[in-house]
Amino acid sequence: MEREGRAVGAASGGLVTIGEFARLSRLSAKALRRYDELGLLRPALVDPVNGYRYYDPAQVEGARLVAWLRRIGMPLSRIGRIVALDAGAAAVEIRAYWARVEAETAARRDLAMYLVDHLSAEGRAMSRIPGNTGSTGNAGGTGNAGGTGRKGSSGGVEDKGSRGGGRGSSGSGVSGGPGVLGGPVAVPLAIRCAALTDTGAVRTTNQDAAFAGPRLLAVADGFGEGGAEASAAAIEALKPTAWGGGDGALSAADLLNALEDTADSASRAVRDAVAPCADPDGSGTTLTAMLWTGSRLGLVHIGDSRAYLLRGGELFRITHDHSLVQSMIDDGSLSREEAASHPGRALLLKALVGEARSAPVAVACRPDVRLQEVLAGDRYLLCSDGLSAVVDEAELRAAVIAAEAPEEAVRRLVGLAHEAGGPDNVACVVADVVVAAEE
Repeated sequence: MEREGRAVGAASGGLVTIGEFARLSRLSAKALRRYDELGLLRPALVDPVNGYRYYDPAQVEGARLVAWLRRIGMPLSRIGRIVALDAGAAAVEIRAYWARVEAETAARRDLAMYLVDHLSAEGRAMSRIPGNTGSTGNAGGTGNAGGTGRKGSSGGVEDKGSRGGGRGSSGSGVSGGPGVLGGPVAVPLAIRCAALTDTGAVRTTNQDAAFAGPRLLAVADGFGEGGAEASAAAIEALKPTAWGGGDGALSAADLLNALEDTADSASRAVRDAVAPCADPDGSGTTLTAMLWTGSRLGLVHIGDSRAYLLRGGELFRITHDHSLVQSMIDDGSLSREEAASHPGRALLLKALVGEARSAPVAVACRPDVRLQEVLAGDRYLLCSDGLSAVVDEAELRAAVIAAEAPEEAVRRLVGLAHEAGGPDNVACVVADVVVAAEE
């Protein structure tokens, strides 16, 4: 009698059984029990005697949200954070998640297209050998990095490296713009480069780091309490002694594997560097780096630092920002002009961070890695957003073209950032690809 009384009470209070709620929400009773166990969707009432679950019809909208998020592939742990947010914050979180999915899909697409081109070229080469009808090959590797934060201004480090001489603004374009290279270049090439970092006119410490050497070009923009340590650690993990770049003998597939391994090493190095911080998941760094084997450039990129290529007098941006405003530009909800003053322009969707636990837009993700086509006469620019956010691309192009040598170029670029107010730390690297005999 007591059990029947509770059931009647639930019904009179407007609650419905799990079966009826399953019909209303279009979820199975099994799914509802699972979501209850995970804390995603708690019943309004659980009978203490028989364990029957009763739901308020007002919970239908929340139940459908859980179902919709599952249908776009969102992990249950992330759904748990979203359902606890108000509508506006939940929308930001969903946008950030989907931007990450699209970025990772684009990275996989680029790798797939590289593999198609690489294996097709290999097949054509093998078919020219008498007695051969084809070939097979593969490339792989794994790596991961933790996800996001807002760049800050505490801590300080400056890492400089330079190698002078040279100029690079000539060369010919390729169909569809600069892209992935399927095989090594025929002419031995070398790199001439210079790096420079600057605190800027507003900040009192420098969390940016830059490095330029014959095997590695890199910029990193640290943020949070341990930002300076994070940016320095990320670059240190990529130096040739760490990743094994040496004689240029790596095949394309081996270089892709090496890029994945070094990206993973950089992620671990950053986690270790910021572990002593009071809030390690709030500290981290962007990273944009190019690794040179003597015949190929491999790109590792995460965050909103950038890489540009000057070829044939045109400046191409060859990285894609992993930021909230870039995702909004991509889906058409924000113009480039509006992005410059958007209050969330410092929010990153991907970065190398400490152990991510509470960051509101934190995602588990990995850096983009790919091979970059190389031609003698190319000039590359890598920079933090302390430069790209305050100097437009037309001015960048003019400065990069006008400079005779990489050392002159980095000085010009830092000067442009100061002329624009220097609101942030600045890091930049300029590198020329030259024929090895000239070097």
